Amino acid sequence: MQRENNYWQTLTKESSLSQAELLKELVDEAEAVVIGIGAGMSAAAGFTYVGKRFTDAFPDFISKYRFFDMLQASLFEYEDVQEYWAFQSRFSLLNFFDQPVGQAYIDLREMLTAKNYHIITTNADNAFYAAKYDMDKVFRIQGEYGLWQCVNHCHQQTYQDEALIREMVEKQIHMKVPKELVPYCPECGAPLEVNKRTVEKGMVEDAHFHEQKNRYEQFLHENNGKKVLFLEIGIGHTTPQLIKHPFQQMTEENEKALFVTMNQKDYFIPQSIRPRTIRLDEDIAEVLHTATGK
Repeated sequence: MQRENNYWQTLTKESSLSQAELLKELVDEAEAVVIGIGAGMSAAAGFTYVGKRFTDAFPDFISKYRFFDMLQASLFEYEDVQEYWAFQSRFSLLNFFDQPVGQAYIDLREMLTAKNYHIITTNADNAFYAAKYDMDKVFRIQGEYGLWQCVNHCHQQTYQDEALIREMVEKQIHMKVPKELVPYCPECGAPLEVNKRTVEKGMVEDAHFHEQKNRYEQFLHENNGKKVLFLEIGIGHTTPQLIKHPFQQMTEENEKALFVTMNQKDYFIPQSIRPRTIRLDEDIAEVLHTATGK
């Protein structure tokens, strides 16, 4: 154990290594890698919620409501369900059904080849599917933009209808979809909404969600006490209770573990794990791409 901890310390203090080289060494050395993925990872892959990507897709909504980014717009309480689905149908195509492959996700997948790893993500986009990850190794704790749930959460079941989403986008007029295209809950008759977690209501957690959750928790259990690399990529402080704080707590409880955060922002690190914490503050996409040796 002492030798293993000394090896972590040697790597963390090795100034001659670039951040990409250091990341690769840490991943290679770990017996298990737990990766937490946040919005910063998708932004690094080009899937930003601001700028041209936003203004090109939603000029009418921006003009009417003065939205400053796509996240604000996605959480807005629209005047009726027809307007809600006019926005959400376009949003779902852009960030799920028609989302292209992100190079940063491909690079991360290649870096994890042959490694013992599992991923937990607060992102609800399509990036992991598009990059052809083994989805049994991905826990989507915040839902998915391609799924729907009852607004009343009257039952724990989600739905998906890509064809209807595309029809909504095609047939919407003046920021409203036709009434007959609005989806309703088959159980209680209330409207359906996009499957994503909110502070006020939480979200519907169906059988598929619990399968993901159980696989993630089983991975943590099987690797408890091993030399675990807790690697968070692009995790901010919007929902720290989902990834950031659990990663830090598990690092504290396992003296063989190391906590690595890839973020240009410098967030608070508990004093107890600072000796076993590394912050990589260079561009996420560049570090991951270089770490693959390309």
